[in-house]
Amino acid sequence: MMARCRLSRGAAAIGAVVVVLGVGAASATTLAKPELVARTRHHKPHSKSAKHPAANSKSAAAGPSLVGSYGDWNAYVGEEGKNKTCYALSQPKKRMPDGLKRDPAYIFISTQPKLNIRDEVSIIEGFHMRNGANATAAFGNSTFQFVGTETTLWLKNPAQRQAFVEALRHRHQLVVAAPSIKGHVTTDTYSLSGLEQALAKVAKTCR
Repeated sequence: MMARCRLSRGAAAIGAVVVVLGVGAASATTLAKPELVARTRHHKPHSKSAKHPAANSKSAAAGPSLVGSYGDWNAYVGEEGKNKTCYALSQPKKRMPDGLKRDPAYIFISTQPKLNIRDEVSIIEGFHMRNGANATAAFGNSTFQFVGTETTLWLKNPAQRQAFVEALRHRHQLVVAAPSIKGHVTTDTYSLSGLEQALAKVAKTCR
């Protein structure tokens, strides 16, 4: 039940304006860009780009726009009606074990002012996990517990969100370890270079 509540709240922040991402290779300085805003809570990257909804459709959501690139992080804004979602996004620099087939991974730190949600952290792992699977996100001597729901990780204790994001601002890298539904434990290493600037842009864009 608690996991479902976490997912519902997270869906409010980035599920209402979810990014379907291209899987083109990202270099050390260029991140894959969002291609479409989808009305679903499932964050599943696709290998083919999709066109934005028709501009003349009143019901269509505005596709996410890149508003800034900072080191290894990008900042985006997406709108759906009067709701605006801003988020900082990055992809891992290193994935272990080598050769394991899985979809791209992403970390989001999102804000949705209309719902009074700020700095919501979610991590798309690129593979399916058992619901309730335990995972960790570590940097320096600190480790935070995450819980898996389908392909996405959420902070196990949402009350730690502010402490987690604040700690990230002062670190150089983040290592995420999570088990797949098949039992494979994988680790993704994210660079935190540019995160502070990306979060500042998110805060300014989604006041």
